[in-house]
Amino acid sequence: MCWPRCTPRNSSSLLLFGPLDKKPKTSIETFSTTTTGLLALSDWLATLQVSDVVMESTGVYWKPIWNILEGSFHLVLANARHVKNVPGRKTDVKDAEWLAKLLRCGLIESNFVPPEDIRDLRDLTRYRKKLIHHRTAEQNRIHKILQDANIKLTSVLSDIFGVSGRRILEAILNGEKIETDGLRKRWIGEQKQVLLTLPMQLMVVFAVIIVICCVTIGSIWVI
Repeated sequence: MCWPRCTPRNSSSLLLFGPLDKKPKTSIETFSTTTTGLLALSDWLATLQVSDVVMESTGVYWKPIWNILEGSFHLVLANARHVKNVPGRKTDVKDAEWLAKLLRCGLIESNFVPPEDIRDLRDLTRYRKKLIHHRTAEQNRIHKILQDANIKLTSVLSDIFGVSGRRILEAILNGEKIETDGLRKRWIGEQKQVLLTLPMQLMVVFAVIIVICCVTIGSIWVI
């Protein structure tokens, strides 16, 4: 049974080995957290015929060790809250020995660690989510700046970060004076067609409203 304690610079490993019906022997070694050092840790464990390795899920320091030892040993990732020792004069060595004893007695329930490809996909998805969050925050900041400057682009554009909106924002950044005709020229595709046909659409709507009102008033007079 092995318990590696990893820090940014080195990894201290405590090893308990021997028959289960006798007091286990203890061996402590320290390895660097570089790839070379962790490979040396793997070789050391293999030399002593270690079968199970337990580590705490503290921060991200356990991940490099897990990636190196995965596939060669039975790895157990312990929840630090579930295996918390009695408070007192705690050291890394005492914590290591405590976890190794719990693992030796089968008292540690391992946390779920997905396969390597799923872990890579999780990291990519979380990073993409973080970038989208940053992008949304910057867009909201631009909305606020435009409102503070009394530039009401949102009243004519539903998305000011579309193709047309970016053209208008670029013109504003370049110091151009934007008139109504210039604004029309920068609208493209469906937005341009909607802008040109909007007066006709409004006339049709008003005509329908007037007809409905006249019919309603005529019905009232008949009654």
